[in-house]
Amino acid sequence: MADEKLTYAILGTGAVGGLYGSFLARSGCRVHFLARSDYAHIRQHGLQVESPWGDFHLPQVHCYSSTMDMPEVDVVIVAWKTTDNAHLAEALEPLCGAETAVLVLQNGWDVERDAAECVGSERVLGGCCFLCCHKAGPGHIRHLDYGRIVFGEYADQARGKLTPRMRAIARDFSDAGIDIEPSVDLRDARWRKLMWNIPYNGLSVVLNADTQQLMHDPASALLVASLMLEVRQAAEHHGCRIEEEYVDKLLEDTRRMVPYDSSMRLDYRHRRPIEVEAIVGNPLRAAQHTGYHPRQMEMLYHQLCFLDRHNRKAAAVADLETVAQDPDQSHHHQQKDGQQQVS
Repeated sequence: MADEKLTYAILGTGAVGGLYGSFLARSGCRVHFLARSDYAHIRQHGLQVESPWGDFHLPQVHCYSSTMDMPEVDVVIVAWKTTDNAHLAEALEPLCGAETAVLVLQNGWDVERDAAECVGSERVLGGCCFLCCHKAGPGHIRHLDYGRIVFGEYADQARGKLTPRMRAIARDFSDAGIDIEPSVDLRDARWRKLMWNIPYNGLSVVLNADTQQLMHDPASALLVASLMLEVRQAAEHHGCRIEEEYVDKLLEDTRRMVPYDSSMRLDYRHRRPIEVEAIVGNPLRAAQHTGYHPRQMEMLYHQLCFLDRHNRKAAAVADLETVAQDPDQSHHHQQKDGQQQVS
């Protein structure tokens, strides 16, 4: 990858893809956005970003409803939820040339595996976004706090290396004003992020609470800290040593940040599938494979599986009732499902 700016494709123009893709586009990178239900709005009105890093509007962006219409790029950024990964192979095929890299910016453990099965592990990178951000409306991204990305190579043979493409990607992101840190150990970055993701995403659904509510109640704050310690133990059994002080840092950072609804809670409240397997199931099984059995993580996992199953059933019943009341809505629901499949 040469010194000139790279070209990018964003799979999923939501909070993560919309924010980072917009900053890259504003800095002069050629960025192609795959959008779902707000494709027509973005084509007409562009993208609006509110951010502590500066508000701005991109009146015109390269926006598409299908990757079949998108060009090959240097880097594909996978920014949709892991619950959409069944459609990843179909989406990646038109975008990937012989040298295209795939940067997976998703929450969870070993979430890069789906991309690696499509293009090979040697072409895949993963990144953890320490970010408070949500989609406020069609084409409207609201960034509240933080925003740092820690990323690295996925393939085992690349561990310990700072590769040329890592430097090139980091350069473009830094030039765009994005706080980004290349890491020679992606596994360490993943476990550190899971120390936040597992307690706050999981408990936000089980206890129906945002981060401020979780931290200001003594009982829930104790649960958060206890889960963090257990995830830290799981990481250590998996070969990643994380300093004890990191638990205190995460707790204090969360107390200071703006009240925030986790992505899992937002999905649950909107009756969308939640990322149970990626965020809790995968790291739980990774820990168990080492002989360590984190009991709190296991209980949280089964609670979330129960809630997710019943939430999906409720969503399906609601869709059927809507169609029964207005048969014309059946075509609308089919279209919506199709849009979700490609973004």
